[in-house]
Amino acid sequence: MAFNIVLIEPEIPNNTGNIGRLSLATGSTLHLVKPFGFELDDKRVKRAGLDYWQHLELKIYNGAEEFFTAHKDKTMAFLSSHGTKNYCDIDFVDDLFLIFGKESVGLSSSITAAHSEAQYKIPLFSPHIRSLNLANAVSVVIYEGLRQVSIRT
Repeated sequence: MAFNIVLIEPEIPNNTGNIGRLSLATGSTLHLVKPFGFELDDKRVKRAGLDYWQHLELKIYNGAEEFFTAHKDKTMAFLSSHGTKNYCDIDFVDDLFLIFGKESVGLSSSITAAHSEAQYKIPLFSPHIRSLNLANAVSVVIYEGLRQVSIRT
């Protein structure tokens, strides 16, 4: 079972490095959609990914339009603090694309409007926080997917 982790316009190199490491650990493919808030050869990306980065299955796109055109027939789940469904309710299937937005503002309104039926959120239990760190959010969702899949098999 393989999942696809998609970061749309990631801004923080350490998050992307950690998510790259997580992608490799979980057998997932990492898709990065430009523009980035850093260069991929940034030492912070490499440090967070350690020496695993060269083993990662990584795909890069020049923008959201290119990504969505390339994968228009794929099953996708969009993670957003504005989602109405709980992330545990995602139907985790082989080759699922898990879409995450940039750290500062999440997914764009055009993406959330186009995919409102497939939006999920991680519940937060404090009014003093608006979201989790991106690397933590990806970890929560990907391991829930692996947990659900292991129960079914």
